Amino acid sequence: MNIKELINGVQHVGIPTDNLDKSIKFYETIGFEVIYQTVNEAADEKVAFMQLGNLVMEIYENHRATMKTGSIDHVALDVNDIEKVFEYIRTTSIEMIDDKVMSLPFWENGVKFFTVKGPNNEKIEFCQKL
Repeated sequence: MNIKELINGVQHVGIPTDNLDKSIKFYETIGFEVIYQTVNEAADEKVAFMQLGNLVMEIYENHRATMKTGSIDHVALDVNDIEKVFEYIRTTSIEMIDDKVMSLPFWENGVKFFTVKGPNNEKIEFCQKL
């Protein structure tokens, strides 16, 4: 399997915040616009996806933001077959954070995703919009 054929590029960058409204205002000031806003009821977090050009950021209010440099939580890669990517990653030595493909009711039809740990403890999320 060629993993490159299953990954389309960066889908979004995840940034935790203690104040979603303040974050939205800041990013709007520098040109971003809200393209989707919701509540992740399972985590009790308000969520906003903001876009500027081809960069999308998922900003979510979890009240645990580190408030220091290096506070980006994850980079999500857009994939076209989440199940195939999951099975491929399971055959590698990559440390998996999620032991199964998860789902959230984001966007029109939901998303499926799973997360792995990179060599510097960064989180890489593989994500497919449905």
